[in-house]
Amino acid sequence: MKLNSKYFEKIRIRPDRQADAKTEAPRCQWDGCGEPGLHRAPVGRHKEGEYFRFCFEHVREYNKNYNYFSGLKDTEIARFQKEALTGHRPTWKIGSSGTGQAAADFAPYRSGHAAYYRRLGDPFNLFGGAEARARAPVEKRLKPLEAKALETLGLAANATGADIKARYKTLVKRHHPDANGGDRGSEARLRDVLQAYRLLKQAGFC
Repeated sequence: MKLNSKYFEKIRIRPDRQADAKTEAPRCQWDGCGEPGLHRAPVGRHKEGEYFRFCFEHVREYNKNYNYFSGLKDTEIARFQKEALTGHRPTWKIGSSGTGQAAADFAPYRSGHAAYYRRLGDPFNLFGGAEARARAPVEKRLKPLEAKALETLGLAANATGADIKARYKTLVKRHHPDANGGDRGSEARLRDVLQAYRLLKQAGFC
């Protein structure tokens, strides 16, 4: 290829960006240094957002000795570290507002899932106040088969698990053939008692 070929005119040299940056960069702020200040270094506390401009060698030297907490007492440093856990935002104790007053109880105005759990009862006081703890438990609505089973055992709708077990034992002793002298006339009654007790046990009554 000839040196005076037209193709040499189309060859472009990649620009030296680092050289351009050095010419445009401000001078290093280290005393006695004439190199370009390509690297930033923080000025210090109470001057956040302000930076020195140093060359590479002097920014390394500056960072070795940089201390953000210089001049602060140990108690002030500890307080700063504690406040940094919350992003230096104000905080309050649980159950109180920023004014120091107790937070209002909005339990009576809740709806949705909160109201649902409130109707079921709140033994740990998660959704209500003192009036919720004093409220009587809501009676469980019985299904037709559950109501019939309690009726078979001769118990009321508000019977407890202990009442059901005690009544079941009494009826089994009364109608079992081994306990009533071999009388097989009450086998049907015994079968109904067994089925009623089994249904109530599966439903969680006892």
